[in-house]
Amino acid sequence: MARPVVQIDSEMDSRVGDLGFELVDLVWAGSTARPILRVRIDRPDTVPGRGVSVDDCAVVSRALEAWLDEHEALPERYTLEVSSPGVDRPLVRERDFVRFSGENVAVKGHDVLAGRSRRLEGELLGLADGGEGDEGTVAVRLRLPSGDEVSIPRDEIAGANLVFTWK
Repeated sequence: MARPVVQIDSEMDSRVGDLGFELVDLVWAGSTARPILRVRIDRPDTVPGRGVSVDDCAVVSRALEAWLDEHEALPERYTLEVSSPGVDRPLVRERDFVRFSGENVAVKGHDVLAGRSRRLEGELLGLADGGEGDEGTVAVRLRLPSGDEVSIPRDEIAGANLVFTWK
């Protein structure tokens, strides 16, 4: 779906932040005539499994609805879905890769990653420079189950998320 309002994307992060939460992800779905805004929120500096509640989502939803209802470029009929990121929280921003260092993650690539597979799973070691010949790029560092450590340039990553492990 074409995004009807670029301003909503750019303002959403600060509006959610003003409510005491962080914006994890904003996904547009539906149609231009009836868009669906899927907003995932979390508490800043929370650990997996101790995030937002249903009541938190309701508070954010009510606050965002009041703002969105007044937004003239957004059609009158839209759907707003506010939820937690879930146990398989997506890692979207560079700060996510730093914050969840030490956690088990899955990384999916546009193509084969680190000469191995399109999907790698391992312990997130954080971020590093892209390496020789990749000045200015950032790479995600992983320790694979084999013990090997790999660095994957961010622009090669199609998606990444935490891997929930039953304890």
